Amino acid sequence: MTESKEPKPCFGDLNVVFPKGEDGLPHSPETCLACPDKTRCLRVALQSRDGIEWQTERIDQAYTSGLMSFWSRWSRKKMLDRKRKDRG
Repeated sequence: MTESKEPKPCFGDLNVVFPKGEDGLPHSPETCLACPDKTRCLRVALQSRDGIEWQTERIDQAYTSGLMSFWSRWSRKKMLDRKRKDRG
């Protein structure tokens, strides 16, 4: 598959490419799964400010459920905080 030259208007928008479904979990819509830019688009979305916030929520959930240690949580949140500050 080749990637398109001009990105679509929805490119990198986390609320479009990875919205929460009825079950409260994020799902990629069928239209995104058929798109040749889906992987790059989702990566860009996860590096956006909304994506960093989403990752922070996932880290907190993993810690609360006991799947992550305190130090691992601290380290990952520190990394995301640095990314957030770099983004502006």
